Amino acid sequence: MTVRTQIALEEQHHRRAKQRAADLGVSLAEYIRRLLARDLGEPSPRAEAATVFDLFDSGGTDVTREKDRLVAEALEAERRRDHGGAPSPV
Repeated sequence: MTVRTQIALEEQHHRRAKQRAADLGVSLAEYIRRLLARDLGEPSPRAEAATVFDLFDSGGTDVTREKDRLVAEALEAERRRDHGGAPSPV
């Protein structure tokens, strides 16, 4: 069960905390909950593996069947970025 509460923060603390929360990809409330849990010595909550499924749309790509091609394309793109854009000699 959660309990709703209000706190007053100095403007600069509020601004910096919101920015830190955004950097972490969480809400200000979640950021504050995490700080409290850490300060109180509570263990970090473990993420459920199921929370990472169905987060993104692959655009129709079947990664299972096309992983070798996708990995090769990613490696080639990285190699081009590191070597000035020239395609690799194949």
